[in-house]
Amino acid sequence: MSITVSRNLYKFISTENPISSNIFCADPCGFEYNGRLYVYGTNDQQQYREEFKTEGIFGKNTYEKIFSLVCFSTDDLINWTFHGELNLKEIAPWILNSWSPAVIFRQEDDGLTHFYLYFSNTGCGVGVITATSPLGPWSDPLGRPLINFDMKELKGCPNPFDPGVCLDKDGRGWLAFGAGIAPDHDEENPGTARIVRLGEDLVSLDSEVLKIPAPYFFEASELNYINQTFVYSYNNNWIDRKNWNNLLVRKADNSVEPPSACSMSYMISKNPLDEDSWIYKNHYFKNPGEQGLNYSNNHTSLVKFQNQWYILYHTLTLQENTPITGGFRSICIDKVNFTENMETGDFSFNLSAGTRQGVEKLKNLKVLEMDKVDGTCMATSADVIFSNEVFDNEVCAVSTEKGAWVLVKNVDFGEAGIKDFELYSGVLGENNCSDGFIELRIDKLGTEPIAIFDLKKRDEKGCVFLKADLSGIHNVYFVFSEKNICLKKWKCR
Repeated sequence: MSITVSRNLYKFISTENPISSNIFCADPCGFEYNGRLYVYGTNDQQQYREEFKTEGIFGKNTYEKIFSLVCFSTDDLINWTFHGELNLKEIAPWILNSWSPAVIFRQEDDGLTHFYLYFSNTGCGVGVITATSPLGPWSDPLGRPLINFDMKELKGCPNPFDPGVCLDKDGRGWLAFGAGIAPDHDEENPGTARIVRLGEDLVSLDSEVLKIPAPYFFEASELNYINQTFVYSYNNNWIDRKNWNNLLVRKADNSVEPPSACSMSYMISKNPLDEDSWIYKNHYFKNPGEQGLNYSNNHTSLVKFQNQWYILYHTLTLQENTPITGGFRSICIDKVNFTENMETGDFSFNLSAGTRQGVEKLKNLKVLEMDKVDGTCMATSADVIFSNEVFDNEVCAVSTEKGAWVLVKNVDFGEAGIKDFELYSGVLGENNCSDGFIELRIDKLGTEPIAIFDLKKRDEKGCVFLKADLSGIHNVYFVFSEKNICLKKWKCR
């Protein structure tokens, strides 16, 4: 008799947003590397866990308990692999909190690709850590913040956080940040958006810290470098735009309408250290509440992946389907409305919308071309958490209730098909995983299993081997019979 499946589903089977079914996360940063899209974000899940312990479902996301980031990656935009939590407090013990990551990378003289991850050290400044892989291990090169609120160079920027970073055509690094209101300024012209050129080592400063004249600036700085042009994106504030025309003396097009409240705007410059060179262009993404979603703060990442521009953003979509009401966010992705003139090099980010549906797949998951598939690779799940206390700190999926399940979409078993299926389970902490079963179901959750993995038959590597005759493209469900069952990896051949 097959297992009765859980119905505790927070990310629906039919939609692709948000990217995770069980991790609250926000303030996304995305980049393409070796054919995969990597997304880092603020770990709202950490605050959720802490608040749930004391306040239950009525806990609030107030950010002061967040000391880590999260990382996902994908190559099909449908199935996202969770790579675990990046504990900034362990790497850089001096931090106060860690939010809003931003990443650049380059190949250096040692032949390795070096990654530089900048993050908000609460609202007080910006820190940086480095690695030679997008998944670490990470180290702290400075032992202190790169940007701190008491630096004399800031000249009236009380909250120098939310970093945005890019490399220009010569490989020089640039860092933007800021929030708050400068002395003798107001909410219409806060005067606290900042930019600085980074040193050759990318962990020092190599210019004055100068203003970007961003109207109605609030937070969430981002930098891109497109067609030899610096593109500065930011979240504007909530106040009325009554003095809009007076502020935009440098705008390129007098027909540009004022942005809606707490939306995302962008400016461009060829010479970012010249305040007068910055031109306001438009707003490109409304607040989620203006798009049929719930109102929240707003933070986006514009990323080009497989020659298509996408927008990463956060919403309260996952929280909507839970009993939680505390403002715990989740990362989503959609195509962005980008136009480009290849002859002139002109471009624009036009107004785009977030959706509950999300994006279409880029390709199928070709398992015969893969060594193994991570257990945390999924489109959605029910009653499943991730644990990195297993398999020497490798992350795996763990069931929290009987009938928990994981869905992997668009799995391509090839025209000739497969004959063997290997599933790797293992040990959770110091206790053995439950010696239950994992059922393999195809295409629909309600179908009978085509194979059943008996975990009592695991070998010394935690592997259960079964014959499985499958071909073509299918959605694959792993259904767990007990609590505390681990799914580390799986493989077909």
